[in-house]
Amino acid sequence: MSSPAHTAPAAHTTLHVVTGKGGTGKTTVAAALALALAAGGQRTLLMEVEGRQGIAQLFDTPPLPYEERRVAIALDGGEVWALAVDPGEALLDYLEIFYNLRKAGSALRRMGAVDFATTIAPGLRDVLLTGKACELVRRRDKGQPDSYDAIVLDGPPTGRITRFLNVNAEVSGLARVGPIHNHAELVMSVIASDRTRVHLVTILEEMPVQETIDGVAELRAAGLPVGNLFINMARPPMLTPAQLESARDGLLPLGQIRQSIASTLSGLDTDVIVSGLVQEALDHVRRVDLEQRERARLAQLGLPMVDLPLLAEGIDVGALYILAEMLRQGWTHAA
Repeated sequence: MSSPAHTAPAAHTTLHVVTGKGGTGKTTVAAALALALAAGGQRTLLMEVEGRQGIAQLFDTPPLPYEERRVAIALDGGEVWALAVDPGEALLDYLEIFYNLRKAGSALRRMGAVDFATTIAPGLRDVLLTGKACELVRRRDKGQPDSYDAIVLDGPPTGRITRFLNVNAEVSGLARVGPIHNHAELVMSVIASDRTRVHLVTILEEMPVQETIDGVAELRAAGLPVGNLFINMARPPMLTPAQLESARDGLLPLGQIRQSIASTLSGLDTDVIVSGLVQEALDHVRRVDLEQRERARLAQLGLPMVDLPLLAEGIDVGALYILAEMLRQGWTHAA
């Protein structure tokens, strides 16, 4: 794993928002980050807001209700808790915390008003979801016994992350004054501060990289704090630089390859095997060249980059611990 241009986020970062294009492993990276941050006796919370129950699948637990539940013990001690945030329940929390109106809110839910409100007003939905994350951050400020050292939010995809986090802009059409507006201001006082970092997950392919570049530009334009680029499913070249150059120029030693095959795989059509190997080498060269170009585009953003490898065995709980340990080694000031 490598981290060129590595700079750690501020030591007091508490809220880590993870986003990425679909298929890049966003939820996997968020879970591994929560494990890494919990190491050494820390207590972290891993949140999801899209209703996919991705956290439960990763940690092989039953579907998560709207309550905080411990899902893992971290390396060297520490705990990872998880929470699947429901917009309707978050609205009831909001009514209780700010107005002591949970009973009234429950009546509204029975009437269908809660679902109606959170569906027709996406800005309200987002301010409730982000507001829950900020309420968890403020627990630490208040020294509450159920507070967390870090919160990792598995956020929406990159294309929606700025709108999701920039709640002031989203609720401006709903309320320019009043309690909802004040709540949005309170949320932004955490989201847009040094206590928050938005990390982007990508793979070294053209579309995910372009979406990452566009996402960083949107976050920066909105004044939101960008953190690390996680290059997920990274694969090292299988050929040496000299071999890659030879394959690129059509100068592979075909005679030696044919002789080696004939001596170890007698009775097979060596020409067919050599032809297949040459094609594989060319495909590999194209893949390496593509990844180098995309990595160079990402480097122009001037953000710290952390590589996480493609794990041939797939992703399960054990793989999460492997990735978490790699994050600990390559990103030592993550907390």
